[in-house]
Amino acid sequence: QVQLVESGGGSVQAGGSLRLSCAASRYISISYCVAWFRQAPGKEREGVAAIKRGVITRYVDAVKGRFTFSLDNTKNILYLEMNSLKPEDTATYYCAARFPCSTLPTMDRAMYDFWGQGTQVTVSS
Repeated sequence: QVQLVESGGGSVQAGGSLRLSCAASRYISISYCVAWFRQAPGKEREGVAAIKRGVITRYVDAVKGRFTFSLDNTKNILYLEMNSLKPEDTATYYCAARFPCSTLPTMDRAMYDFWGQGTQVTVSS
C-alpha cells in the first residue's frame, strides 16, 4: 500500500512553467512503477509520463521535450516539471503507482493500483 498526495497545480499563461509534486507515504523502490496522468474535462484520463526507477522513463509524445519526470527518494517525492505549457495541457493531474511492477512502465491507467486525489493545472492563452 502507498498513499499519494499531489500538489503544485495552479494557473499560468501559455509558455509558463509549473512543477507538480507527489508525496508518497513510503519509499518508491525499484519494485514500483509510478506515473503521472491527466484528465481534461470531457476527456478520458491519459498517461503523461511513467518511470521505473533505474530502468526507464517514458513520455507521451505531446509532452516530450517539455515535461520532466523525476524521483527524489530521499524525500519519497515524485516531481513533474512542466515547461513551455500550452492551453491543451489544462487538466487535472494525477500521480499513480503500481506494485509490484516487474515490467516496463506503462501509461495504461488500468495497470495502476494507487492514485492521488489530483491537482488542477490551468493554462491560459
